[in-house]
Amino acid sequence: MSDPPAQITATLASLGIEVLERDWLSSNSVLFTSADPLETATVVDTGYSRDAPRTVELLRQRLRGRALGRVVNTHLHSDHCGGNAEIIRRFGSSIWVPDVSLEVVRQWDEKQLTYHATDQRCERFAVAGGVRSGSEVRLGGRPWQAWSTPGHDPDALVYFEPRSKVLIAGDALWRDRLAIIFPALAGADGFSGVRETLRAIESLAPRVVIPGHGPAFTDVSAALRSSRERLAAFEREPAKHFSYALRALAMFRMLEYRHQRRAELRAWMRAAPVLEAGRRALALDSENTLRLVDACLDRLQADGQLARSGDILSVGAR
Repeated sequence: MSDPPAQITATLASLGIEVLERDWLSSNSVLFTSADPLETATVVDTGYSRDAPRTVELLRQRLRGRALGRVVNTHLHSDHCGGNAEIIRRFGSSIWVPDVSLEVVRQWDEKQLTYHATDQRCERFAVAGGVRSGSEVRLGGRPWQAWSTPGHDPDALVYFEPRSKVLIAGDALWRDRLAIIFPALAGADGFSGVRETLRAIESLAPRVVIPGHGPAFTDVSAALRSSRERLAAFEREPAKHFSYALRALAMFRMLEYRHQRRAELRAWMRAAPVLEAGRRALALDSENTLRLVDACLDRLQADGQLARSGDILSVGAR
């Protein structure tokens, strides 16, 4: 079933929403403006640090001199909050994060924030306050409900507007894929959190979903079904989730660096701290890990995601 773009565009426009899409390295940024000139604009999520200058420019073009009062983050993975620090410098915005993450941000514990484990960059930023699950946040002149969505990130929130039934899903629901379940990689029970999140989203019955990556969509039942099928496959065979995470982390790194020697990327994937617990759980020694890494890189090349010239890998034309 294809989504009706004109209907989606009209629905989002009625809420004062503009979705800023970049490549997969950066999350979507959801910009809210209101017809009320006294209400400042808000943006939900700010993308990865590499794209921060572009994010600022996109926001300037759309704000047309209007103040950007707040940034609200669905969660604190680097591809969703990497632009926060630059936005504070350029716009003086206040930053609001899930309240359960407040102290971790204030202490800037990069281990708990996952930046050390994933070897991803995020410039430290000051935080103004936290959003609690079950509370409401005013966006574009309307109250939006904050819902807890554990699984991909145990502290993540999504935002739901009950009149229009629009959901800002972060990485809790994508149209065609399932986000990495990071707690499961660390040895925790992340799979049950994903099931809980999918049930919660289904209970809301959203008409339009704005995912953290990719265009907004309306075929929510198909997306939920696809996510549940992938989750079931990962639960049956945890090695599949490990391989899926390998692939996603490799592409994230390549989207940042654009070019890298295969030997260097291969070595990084084998030793990435975020995969350490998963390697132990699957009893993978160095040789078997490298076998999975090579299979992952070969598949990315076969699919056209990566191109190879000699020992140099680059992001393929898509």
